[in-house]
Amino acid sequence: MKTYIALLKGINVGGHKKIPMAELRSILTNMGLENVQTYIQSGNVIFQSSINNLELLEKDIQNSILDHFSFEVPVIVKTVDNLARILKKCPFSEDKKVLSYFVLLSKIPKPSLINEVSEKTYPNDEFVILNDCIYLYCEKGYGKSKFNLNYFEQKLNVNATARNYKTMIKLLSLSADK
Repeated sequence: MKTYIALLKGINVGGHKKIPMAELRSILTNMGLENVQTYIQSGNVIFQSSINNLELLEKDIQNSILDHFSFEVPVIVKTVDNLARILKKCPFSEDKKVLSYFVLLSKIPKPSLINEVSEKTYPNDEFVILNDCIYLYCEKGYGKSKFNLNYFEQKLNVNATARNYKTMIKLLSLSADK
């Protein structure tokens, strides 16, 4: 059994796409995932599976949610090692790192798209795209940033979901307990 982390995008935000965590754990357990654990209401799921195909796990989780709740939710599944690598490779200083957001991508974007997106800058916002993550530091906070998930998803042609530093640390800590 391998431990994975599924990151659901856009659930339980502003009264939209409501998914109770107990119900989500039950659905995922019924689809064959083991030791399913959720962390906060924003769609962080730690689980174990003998399936080694991340895309298959993502599709199975998406389909189970669609079948049960009748709405689609983008899902990104990462291995514990992948999430740890993403955290470790953060290019910002420690002061900025702890205030950063990690925009996790469904795939590595095309270099030409990365180059195009990287030309856009705003005062008080910094980002670096490395492989399947955008490291985003917003000096005035994420809510006041000119950059958002929709911008990155559209420009890079990927699905994305963001987590802050504290959530990344907690997910890795909970994963270590498995």
